[in-house]
Amino acid sequence: MSASLQRPAPSEFRARFTGGEIVTGTFIKTPAPQTIEILGDMGFDFVVIDGEHAPFDRTSTGMGLLAARAAETAAIVRVPDATASTILSVLDDGATGVLVPHVSSVEAAEAIVAACRYRGGKRGFANTTRAGRYGGVGFWEHADAADSQVTVIAMIEDPEAIDNIDDIVAVDGIDGFFIGRGDLTAAFQAPGMDAPVVREAAERVLKAARAVGKTVCLMVSGKAEAEDFGSLGASAFIVSSDHGFMRQAAGKLLADMAELKK
Repeated sequence: MSASLQRPAPSEFRARFTGGEIVTGTFIKTPAPQTIEILGDMGFDFVVIDGEHAPFDRTSTGMGLLAARAAETAAIVRVPDATASTILSVLDDGATGVLVPHVSSVEAAEAIVAACRYRGGKRGFANTTRAGRYGGVGFWEHADAADSQVTVIAMIEDPEAIDNIDDIVAVDGIDGFFIGRGDLTAAFQAPGMDAPVVREAAERVLKAARAVGKTVCLMVSGKAEAEDFGSLGASAFIVSSDHGFMRQAAGKLLADMAELKK
């Protein structure tokens, strides 16, 4: 990674995220470590290993988290469900944090926090994991480091979540919120993610989060959309994915090469 793209250590990611620093990440859809190594080396602040919509299992997720460590980038895992055992597995394997889908109630948000925290929570203890350096970190040293560093992000992507948003954002221990405009578009049967009903829902989340000083993350198409939502208080942005970058680069090259046939 070039000197101009040096970033703080992954252990500092939660403080950067909750502090409102602009951070840029991308989704990882391919269950192979090389993509994470490449994108981490490019200078992304974080990657999101997509355990919900991509073919990751416990082994490939663990390899992805190891690759993120090698690339010195923060690794968030979008878990396929909000069960305590699923969350525990990725945290024990060294995830910087979790992105939890379909958080639609206060009770769901509170359960996620409990699964992620030792003190005041219900996270199952083990320091003989990658997160605990396989026993190299003492009992409470490990617990306190995990509680201070694990980033907990709730995905707001259902109409009922929008209805309950003021109560959800107030849940202590949730560090930030990802606005899932794709799922909201489907739920509202809207023509696209730029439809007024989806935009209004996103703005409600941004306003509620801003009122309690919490971070909002969105997937954006690029700089212009990031600036748009940034003006409303968003500070964490996910841009494309490893698949998206590959299609974009391949499409451009093929279009350029097609010019040779004219």
